[in-house]
Amino acid sequence: MSAERVVGTNVPRKEGPAKLLGAAKYVDDIAMPGMLHGATVRSTIARGKIKSIAFAPEVNWTEFTIATAEDIPGRNFVAMFLEDQPLLATTRVNHAEEPILLLAHPDRERLAQAVAAVRIEYEPEPAVFTIEDSLALKETIWGEGENANTFKRFHLERGEVDAAFAEADFIVEGEYRTGAQEQLYIEPNGMIAEATAGHVTVWGSMQCPFYVHRALKAMFALPDEAVRVVQTETGGAFGGKEDYPSILAGHCALLSLKSGRPVKMIYDRAEDMAATTKRHPSRTRHRTAVSKDGKLLACDIEVVIDGGAYATLSSTVCSRATIHAAGPYQWPAVRVRSAAVATNTPPSGAFRGFGAPQSLFAIERHMEKIAKVVGLTPEELRRRNFLATGGTTATGQLLRDPVDMGGLLDRALDAAGYHAKKRAFAEANADASNKVKRGIGFAAFMHGAGFTGSGERYLNSLVGLEGTSEGKVRVLVSSSEFGQGTNTILSQIAAEAMGADYADIQVAQPDTSVVPNSGPTVASRTAMIVGKLVERAGHALVETLGIGGLLGKSHTPAEFREAVRRYVAEFGELKAFERYEAPGTIYWDDQKYMGDAYPTYAWAVYVAEVAVDLTTYTPSVTDFHALQEVGRVLHPVLAAGQIEGGVAQGIGYALYEKVVWNEGRMMNNQMTNYIMPTSADLPEIHVHFAETPFAHGPFGAKGIGELPMDGPAPAILNAIEDATGIAFNEIPLLPEDVFVAMTRSKSGGSDDLDAARPTEFTEVFA
Repeated sequence: MSAERVVGTNVPRKEGPAKLLGAAKYVDDIAMPGMLHGATVRSTIARGKIKSIAFAPEVNWTEFTIATAEDIPGRNFVAMFLEDQPLLATTRVNHAEEPILLLAHPDRERLAQAVAAVRIEYEPEPAVFTIEDSLALKETIWGEGENANTFKRFHLERGEVDAAFAEADFIVEGEYRTGAQEQLYIEPNGMIAEATAGHVTVWGSMQCPFYVHRALKAMFALPDEAVRVVQTETGGAFGGKEDYPSILAGHCALLSLKSGRPVKMIYDRAEDMAATTKRHPSRTRHRTAVSKDGKLLACDIEVVIDGGAYATLSSTVCSRATIHAAGPYQWPAVRVRSAAVATNTPPSGAFRGFGAPQSLFAIERHMEKIAKVVGLTPEELRRRNFLATGGTTATGQLLRDPVDMGGLLDRALDAAGYHAKKRAFAEANADASNKVKRGIGFAAFMHGAGFTGSGERYLNSLVGLEGTSEGKVRVLVSSSEFGQGTNTILSQIAAEAMGADYADIQVAQPDTSVVPNSGPTVASRTAMIVGKLVERAGHALVETLGIGGLLGKSHTPAEFREAVRRYVAEFGELKAFERYEAPGTIYWDDQKYMGDAYPTYAWAVYVAEVAVDLTTYTPSVTDFHALQEVGRVLHPVLAAGQIEGGVAQGIGYALYEKVVWNEGRMMNNQMTNYIMPTSADLPEIHVHFAETPFAHGPFGAKGIGELPMDGPAPAILNAIEDATGIAFNEIPLLPEDVFVAMTRSKSGGSDDLDAARPTEFTEVFA
């Protein structure tokens, strides 16, 4: 094998030339002979019975293909974890924008007119739109008995929680809320399908081809080999194309089956924003026992997320929120109770961070409150309680790998000039004539890489490498590229493992008829889990060539290329496959909900500098430092880009992106009124890495894709509290929120917005 020369360098992106030259084919670039366009007729109410469907006589309906639930050959369910969500509504609807029937026509303009000409009469029923009303069972809209309105509950408990509270010097309580957030990927959802009675093929924009494959098998009552799913070039996803493409694929395929022609469905931006999934809104309540010297003794945490009308991925989002709720701290006693509840809004789904941003926002805001109560600086409180090597997480996971949160905190604060700026800002803010208040704050956090608990064992992922007659090697995985660099980093890992030329590595298009199921492209697992399997497969392929006498232990890329070419010419197929095997030191107990929740964690400290304009009451981020320990940086430019993009999304989550609901419908479903930060609204983002190689990651790498979503919001609100003296504990924080709070503060109201809110735990967790 030759010396390392690919991993850790900024090699050209594999998909870069095709995108730059306009050769990359997105789903809307694809046309097929005789293709129809599809559209969806959706519910206009949040909850009720469908009384009748009528078709306006001014439209010649014989020109249109019309599909309803009665046309589904198999099961009318979108198969994720629970079979509660229909592909098409039948007798009732449970959220606005719920699909009821489908239309297809060659002319998109005529199609839009026809959608408007479908008349649906409803018998409306009372709906539920808030976490509080759902928990209180104002209306039972999902499930029954102990599961009424609740998709999933978790209860994590370790140590003597109640005894710790009885002995505490301080008990600190707080409530923290986060809103919905739209993924706002560049390319809206789109799909093409070609279906017959015995076979379905779909092409589309997606993250998880085998999720779509599984869903289509159930909908059309077909075996594995009769369903083919192909990922086309995908323009962004952020979790929003994890589960929803199964719905759109089913709709396209049903119209194709009914019409006998290929059907394309591409959402416009308004439909995509109104009808598809968002980040789960959340409410988190903390009750913390603390000693007078600032040691955390116990936490009692309640996390509730709003799952919308159907279960989708809420159980797994709730699980990650639960495990991350205690943050990067050592707790002698822990109790976390959580629930994902139902409301009559479109279902919530996956979004970068997957539950961790919600619960980490809460713990990092709560740590600021504890520091005030105890009389310590936020920095010192955290130092006294950080997890470290040999410590145990909330789930009882022993941290065997090196963890140095104190060192990360030192480095991040030094890089940001934290202490000097904090003093300077305090002095300037004391001047009453100063109409711009400045502050600085930080957040410390971690993110588990890979599927939670036994997830990776259940996935049982498989990857392959295949030699070609030209001496090149193809990577065979279902992991999808949607702008984050999957094809590049997997090619780097393969080249490094085999001593091959990076240019000689190709990545097969994710196609369920060609590639094995290497699991979904989610959960910060691609680089660490799939990448490690690619590394192992590379070693196995080199071993095969060595056994064949075609390659020595040390070789050049040219010698490797020639060995592959000769092997294929002389012996035929050259392939190596590797299946996931959990490290022997990792064990999770699903029943007790305890143990090694993740193979490893990435650790981080983010520092935000803010300005609050007292004329407009507008908060803005003026500087940002992001430091993270990620095992090994595989591609410095791509890694930094991941962090910068995540921080930008986190700034939007904190200060800009508010979903406006009215009776369960998104009212600001366009980019003119759903406000996200532009480049002009973002500060300089300084990215710093620490590297402590992880033994079970490819060349030491961990996952980093979700990590940067977790830290910005709490760091920003901590900084805003530093600037204004007011504790804001709900995001997004808009200028009108700042105005109300500062006006209230000037009139003698509390500077802690929790003061007016009850902190008793609801009976559902009693």
